[in-house]
Amino acid sequence: MTTATATTTNSAAGHAHSATFDNRTDKLLAQLKAEGLWKHLQMLDSPMDAEIVMRGPDGKNRKALCFCSNNYLGLANHPEVIEAGIKALRDYGAGTASVRFICGTFTPHETLEHSIARMMGTESAYTFVSAWTASEALFPTLCEPGDCIISDELNHACIIDAIRLATVIKKGVQKGLYKNNLLTGPGSLEEALQKARASKDVTGQIWVVTDGVFSMEGSIADLPAMRRLCDQYNAILIVDDSHGHGVMGTTGRGTHEHWNMVDPVGAPTSTQGRVDLFTGTLGKALGGGAGGFIAGPRRAIDLVIQRGRPTLFSNALPVTVACSANKAIEIMLREPQRVQRLKDNVRYAREKFKAAGFDVLPSPTAICPVIVHDTAKAIAMSKRLLELGVFVIGFGYPVVPEGHARLRCQISAAHTTQHIDTLVDAMKKL
Repeated sequence: MTTATATTTNSAAGHAHSATFDNRTDKLLAQLKAEGLWKHLQMLDSPMDAEIVMRGPDGKNRKALCFCSNNYLGLANHPEVIEAGIKALRDYGAGTASVRFICGTFTPHETLEHSIARMMGTESAYTFVSAWTASEALFPTLCEPGDCIISDELNHACIIDAIRLATVIKKGVQKGLYKNNLLTGPGSLEEALQKARASKDVTGQIWVVTDGVFSMEGSIADLPAMRRLCDQYNAILIVDDSHGHGVMGTTGRGTHEHWNMVDPVGAPTSTQGRVDLFTGTLGKALGGGAGGFIAGPRRAIDLVIQRGRPTLFSNALPVTVACSANKAIEIMLREPQRVQRLKDNVRYAREKFKAAGFDVLPSPTAICPVIVHDTAKAIAMSKRLLELGVFVIGFGYPVVPEGHARLRCQISAAHTTQHIDTLVDAMKKL
């Protein structure tokens, strides 16, 4: 008996069981190459820094200035950060070999989490192997059926996916969306809050979540105005500040420090006028190499520890990373001049871009997006810049909407004004 849907393991039959996947995947990959949208993985052969060594298409190494890294404070290659990781490797070994609640919690985890809570001005904090898993733990764990999660339309993909996951795991969790940074009027946060309050399906807690710094725009959320709206509608305010740590505020504590919404380090933690919960990363400005966290009220962190699937079923953050990240936080808080140097570099870069006639979105952050609109053009410009010794990534669809492609230039405290001059000069040559 034969059938049109029969499969076979006979190699001579052409692996019919995988033909559907193979054909559609090959078609998509060929299309990406034909349209100039193919992403090439650039190979680095040096530590992350302002100047790096990259492997070229010919297999030979060459130097380049790096303007696409999240290494905002230049701590990824800091001697103390490196040494902290090396010492941890010697003291605690290479891996945790367990989830946290079994035997994967080490003393450096506790030390780091105290440092994070102190930095963020919260009662408690808990670490994860990435900021993505921190978001995945937050919403599915804390939300219940009848709750509503309201999200900014330009929030990071980890937030979007975490909300989707929450609605699948907890049937009855509702979603709301508002236009980027629009707080009043049609399509705004206020309108979304009003709809949630009026909905018969929303019987529980309302949650509002935003990026502190929007990674593709370089813009910042108006946290004081959002706090007022959340208070008015009895909503919990959550901020993912992965691109705000080390960048925003006088000491780099984040976007909430920029808005004066955090107590001084060491002062008793208050809640009035504050952000309720944070997610964040240890792998960008904080130089830990990887890792993420949730920071907030102790009861919320305790619930995540008890019920969060990413922490119950996934290994703990490597101790080497925990120690490096803890050292990076220590350096950031003791050296506010490092944060100031970043701000000075950002101001200088934006002035140079403007003087050269480039369309750069205005912002106080370290992200300077140069808008070029077309995705293939952004990728081609990025390739040409690399030939000129400057590493900048071109972003297009699906990372940003169609027609909004850009070169995202990211500034670091490790850059010099000469580095920035080289960047702008190379951009002019395009």
